Amino acid sequence: MTIPLENTGPKIMVIDDSSTIRRSAEIFLGQAGYQVILAEDGFDALAKIQDHHPDLIFCDILMPRLDGYQTCALVKKNTKFHNTPFIMLSSKDSVFDRARGAMVGSIAYLTKPFTKDNLISTVRTHTAQHI
Repeated sequence: MTIPLENTGPKIMVIDDSSTIRRSAEIFLGQAGYQVILAEDGFDALAKIQDHHPDLIFCDILMPRLDGYQTCALVKKNTKFHNTPFIMLSSKDSVFDRARGAMVGSIAYLTKPFTKDNLISTVRTHTAQHI
């Protein structure tokens, strides 16, 4: 789902099994003018990434079927998306989690619950560097 059509900013994908997190991100990013693509899990995301070519991806770590680390590793193996900024989302904030994310290609880590300001700030930091 991409919302709303009048938003012409970079495409931001949010992968999270929590509908609350997806909805919050959709509202915050949409209000800031970004195009938003939502995915419920890694498998859903892999199909949508091919269709939408997001400019930045946020991904929850703990998800059923395909976790965030596995999803990131698969995305980064695809040469088309190897340079797409990938940011892990998690309620856990340990050095181990950050290191494991970096090992599979994540460039940053955002702790949940996030605020509108830290979500938008993270997007601006990483889209300015890669677009």
